[in-house]
Amino acid sequence: MSDLFYTKLRSMVGLQGLLSLVFGLLIVFWPNRTAAAVTIMVGIAFIAIGAAYVAAIGTHDDESAWARLGSFLVGVIYLVAGVFSFINLYAATVYLFLIVGLLVGITWIVEAIVTFASLKYFERKGWAVFSALISLLAGIVLLFSPLIGAAILWLLLGLAMIIVGVVKIFQYFTWSHRHA
Repeated sequence: MSDLFYTKLRSMVGLQGLLSLVFGLLIVFWPNRTAAAVTIMVGIAFIAIGAAYVAAIGTHDDESAWARLGSFLVGVIYLVAGVFSFINLYAATVYLFLIVGLLVGITWIVEAIVTFASLKYFERKGWAVFSALISLLAGIVLLFSPLIGAAILWLLLGLAMIIVGVVKIFQYFTWSHRHA
């Protein structure tokens, strides 16, 4: 491994640790403000995506009127969603958490169904059934309380980022300056 590659790799581990630690601390100690900042970034992305869809209408003369109309409508929906996030940041943040909570809940339920459907492929069926039941129960809980579930997932994300950040920073400082 070259000295330059080694140095860059070590630096990236340190940077990753620092960023993970900082973002994890922000999520844990300022969860509402951090969630609002994420909502702002999503709003900006939606506005950019919507503008791109609407702008693309004029550049595709060979497309059918229905395809252009569809592109226009998708663009307008993205634009409205993006602008909404700036009109009422609190409501947009709550809706974002609601959607994430519902999607994670649905994902966990589907994961449980897939596991149950593929039990014949598991050598240790007990663990597969246990895993599927946990996924199913957690998914149902998230479907009935998506905001609370999403808030708990947000906090767990912050805690995980803090742990990863501390480990990466420790790795950075204990990484030997010499290499093989």
